[in-house]
Amino acid sequence: MAESWSFLDTFEHNFRPLVVIEFAKGTKEETIDWFTKRIVDKKANGGAQLLVKPLVTENGNENIYLVGASHLRLLLGAETVGLVKECNDNSMRTFTYSSRKTFKDFADDNHNFLTMAEGQYIIKHELENLRAKDEKMIPGYPQAKLYPGKSIVRRLLTSGVLVQIFPLHDREELKKLRHSWYGRVKVGYQPLDEIRCYFGETVALYFGFLEYFTFALIPMAVIGIPYYVFAWEDYDKYVMFATFNLLWSTVILEVWKRICSVVTYRWGTLLMKRQFEEPRPGFHGVLGINPVTGREEPVYSSIKRQIRIYLVSLPFVCLCLYFSLYVMMIYFDLEQWALDYHEENESNFSSLMLFVPSIIYAVVIEIMNRIYRYAAEFLTSWENHRLESSYQNHLVLKVLVFNFLNCFASLFYIAFVLFDMKLLRQSLATLLITSQILNQFAESLLPYWLQKRHKKRMKKRMCSLKTDADLSLVEQINLEKEMGTYFGTFDDYLELFLQFGYVSLFSCVYPLAAVFAVLNNITEIYCDALKMCRVYKRPFAEPTANIGVWQLAFETMSVIAVVTNCILIGMSPQVNALFPDSKMDLILTVALVEHLLLAIKFIMAFVIPDKPRDIQIKLAKLEFESLEALKQQVRATDMYNSEK
Repeated sequence: MAESWSFLDTFEHNFRPLVVIEFAKGTKEETIDWFTKRIVDKKANGGAQLLVKPLVTENGNENIYLVGASHLRLLLGAETVGLVKECNDNSMRTFTYSSRKTFKDFADDNHNFLTMAEGQYIIKHELENLRAKDEKMIPGYPQAKLYPGKSIVRRLLTSGVLVQIFPLHDREELKKLRHSWYGRVKVGYQPLDEIRCYFGETVALYFGFLEYFTFALIPMAVIGIPYYVFAWEDYDKYVMFATFNLLWSTVILEVWKRICSVVTYRWGTLLMKRQFEEPRPGFHGVLGINPVTGREEPVYSSIKRQIRIYLVSLPFVCLCLYFSLYVMMIYFDLEQWALDYHEENESNFSSLMLFVPSIIYAVVIEIMNRIYRYAAEFLTSWENHRLESSYQNHLVLKVLVFNFLNCFASLFYIAFVLFDMKLLRQSLATLLITSQILNQFAESLLPYWLQKRHKKRMKKRMCSLKTDADLSLVEQINLEKEMGTYFGTFDDYLELFLQFGYVSLFSCVYPLAAVFAVLNNITEIYCDALKMCRVYKRPFAEPTANIGVWQLAFETMSVIAVVTNCILIGMSPQVNALFPDSKMDLILTVALVEHLLLAIKFIMAFVIPDKPRDIQIKLAKLEFESLEALKQQVRATDMYNSEK
């Protein structure tokens, strides 16, 4: 890079606020002065070289600060974080300031070359990389210790000095996005590129997967309706339906990988190189030296961590699983009571009572899942994982194991212990529909109603204020800082994962599951869009190249579905009639068919490439050009050294 950070001027005539920093009320002035000085300071002095402006209101409170950056600063930051942009020759390359003229739509006076979301991501990266130098504590708070290399922002957040940091909404762009996204009921694709520009790749990719999964469910739903109408009690006819389901689950996941690679290549995240992973903010330990980076950072014994995992976390998870099974047995007692009551009374009311135990159990499952989620987060944090990726992997594993058992154990018990296909069908339908209704209410409708009430109260309060600052900006910030925080796509993917299980695990028993899943997902798209635009604060954009560990989770579920459906087919009367004398022959035949289907599944996964041919060629071409550029650089260095 020809230019250096030192020449960069922090002054900007047209200050554009991108990020809001809220200090706790009563924060000491020396603390605020120290932190804002570090934000504005030059990079050479350990600062972020950003712009800061206090939001002054009539009552004189100055606990809210706005952070922005000059256009030049954002361009240099884009190079630092490794953003990938489209070039004039339509190829995708990592942005560098020195070669800025080669990128499409770039101009020195074009301040829209970087999206607002990208600018906010750059500012977040710079703020999180503000690290203590010689400070031993946060000025004004001697109990809040610092050490060289510690993230200042994270320490301020954990010590309660900072309340929150969040990116501002762009009201005009949000209005346009709402109109094109969910402002009117229409049959068509979501504006994924606009969603990506506004919310970032992680959120856009979730909505892309939700849309794709919904379309992929339509064939299952269309085929499932005639099976439900014409062959309800004849389970033998579901063999073809179950076989189609098993092949379908493999194909849609493999095709999604290809679609994902095409989309993320267009967005540039497929090419983004993963940076060296820093210790996660919650990681703590004795101060030591990282042998790789040579920097001072906390060091924690891996033996202590393993002890915590295997002697505390694992027993706790097993205890929770046992409690889930105990609740399941109570549910079966309620089912038996409802059945006895119906046999005694034979009325319309008693017929309705047959569904009550399943509805109660579905509600209890949702409550248990949410309580366990908090416990899993606490345990995983207490295990003190150094890397954020390790933390997420352990958290996802804990949550998936419990949710899988909690949601599906009763169905497995009914199918393979009680052998009651009628009860299995009834329980599956009740659990699926009830969980969908509860999720829609808890995740979207209730938060939206609460947010509308808060917005009305806030507008009344703001009308009585008279400020020198732009009233609309003051109003916007005061509204947004009270909004809920969007904690990422974890819960959204978890909901789809459980839905995929309901559809695929017992498809030959309840073919209408896909129909209800499609209907739910159509409303889910609108409800999730509503909560992103109206209920939650704008999340920081996070680049991603795929859906991560959830791809593996869905693939694992599809493998379990093969085993489950093969056993259900083997239990059908027609298949049993083929082996009247030897149950062992039946078991061996079912096992053989199951192994053949698994083999076909894995062969299909191997045959279907994860990336289309044109994307593979483009990636190979970029790699070749990078190697050639490196060779030329080495030759130039050798020639320079030889001349000296």
